[in-house]
Amino acid sequence: MEASSSEVADLSYGASGLGHRFWTLIAATFLAFVCIGTVLPGMALHVRHDLGGTDQTVGFVIGTFSVVALASRFISGPLADRKGRKLAFLGGLISCAAAGLAYLLPIGLAGAYLGRGLQGFGEACLYTGAAAWAVETAGIHRSGRALGFVSTGIWGGISTGPLLGQLLGSFNHAAMMQVVTAIIAFALLSRIKEHYEPHPDAGRMQWLPKSLIGPGLTVGFVNVHYPVVAGFLILHLAQHGGSGPMAYSAYAGMVLVARFFLGGLPDRVPPIYTFYTGLSFMALGAAMLAFTTGPVMSIVAAAVLGFGFSFPWASVASVVLKRAQSHERGSTVGVLSAFYDLFVGTSSFAAGTMANRYGYSSAFLMALGGVFVAAAIGWRVFRKQDGMAD
Repeated sequence: MEASSSEVADLSYGASGLGHRFWTLIAATFLAFVCIGTVLPGMALHVRHDLGGTDQTVGFVIGTFSVVALASRFISGPLADRKGRKLAFLGGLISCAAAGLAYLLPIGLAGAYLGRGLQGFGEACLYTGAAAWAVETAGIHRSGRALGFVSTGIWGGISTGPLLGQLLGSFNHAAMMQVVTAIIAFALLSRIKEHYEPHPDAGRMQWLPKSLIGPGLTVGFVNVHYPVVAGFLILHLAQHGGSGPMAYSAYAGMVLVARFFLGGLPDRVPPIYTFYTGLSFMALGAAMLAFTTGPVMSIVAAAVLGFGFSFPWASVASVVLKRAQSHERGSTVGVLSAFYDLFVGTSSFAAGTMANRYGYSSAFLMALGGVFVAAAIGWRVFRKQDGMAD
């Protein structure tokens, strides 16, 4: 029996399964996103009071991260493909450490903008390097499980970082902790060997391959709900029993638990099943939140939404990564992540407009609409994969 192209690629990249190398990579990913999150609780107050900025300045400084991260996806992917996943990851950590130092420079608002820009570039390199490297370390046939663990590390880090920053008591202390955390992650990651072999003919770089538009749009519409939950869940539920903080914890906690324990399902069953199962739970949760009338149902609805959200990304990404050539996986992750950034940013503005004009429930109905559009576009993505199967 001949080995498939994916299995051959795994051998060339030194796939070793879920062993010490893999878990060290996940630990470094967790620390990297702790690093990114430490300054978040104090950022607005730092810009507004310490640096004398306006509320508009706060928005611009915070938004700099997203703009730079989106643009950097198209740099981090080719960097990971041509120079190695490890180099991309380490470069991201260096950029995040430099961001922490930039916040401490006595140059006023310029330091805040510089820091957020460096963090945006760093995050793009971190995620691209971590996702592509984890899939190849675990083996492409375990791509769903590997991506689930990467997501767990990211969500865990993003949750822990702000808490750590808050406990430190000042923005400058949080910025210093960002530098320290990045250095620890760098030291940890440096111990891992990457069996990287540059492709002899990488070909001409495509910024947006046609084959990734459908998967990218699918990922984008799935994530329309995220800024709605992050920005308006607590405000919405304040009108219905005040269970917002508990509901958000239920949402985030369910994402963490489901991705950790069930992230490998797209490897064991056809990914189209996990994709549409996830969307079904998302639709149910979003609809319940739009029309909820009590705290108990709100918490249940948020947990249902979080459970559903745990599956579509790994389902789509595992299909696309298995289809991609080994020397294109970094770019593939970068493009899919760019769609995520674009849709989260755009839907943030749309959700704010909807909530302002028609109330908070309308924002959750917009999220529900995004799920339905993702279902329609996703059908073509998975049907294409089915048509290519032997």
